[in-house]
Amino acid sequence: MTNSPSYQQELVYKYTEMLCQALINDYVSSCVRQFERNILTAESKWDVEYNTKRIEEMKENPDYDFVIESGRKYLKIVMVNNQRSVHAFVDKKTGKLYKPAGWKSPAKHVRGQLLDSASREHILERCDWAGGYLYMR
Repeated sequence: MTNSPSYQQELVYKYTEMLCQALINDYVSSCVRQFERNILTAESKWDVEYNTKRIEEMKENPDYDFVIESGRKYLKIVMVNNQRSVHAFVDKKTGKLYKPAGWKSPAKHVRGQLLDSASREHILERCDWAGGYLYMR
């Protein structure tokens, strides 16, 4: 049963959730680094207090989220803050990861494979909230 289509689709969804969590973690980390740089260059006690408070807020409740929307063929990873934008597409059956071409469709070339453990680990290590890891090199 481990190779059944429904089991593979469950794995694809699970790995897509892992990718969303990694993207949130990357966003929080990059914000925290920025606030820490602001503390180092702060010119007043107020600046230090403000940036310290922002670090705590960001760790508790990030102002960005990555959610999964399920379509007919793809799982769409959507970045949500004040607005919504497509971060990536994942083929439900194969786990292939695509950069978005627009809101409704992926770009042509596969950028990774979530069902392949080596590719998945590479994606999870390199992923960044802004999507730079989805560009072809």
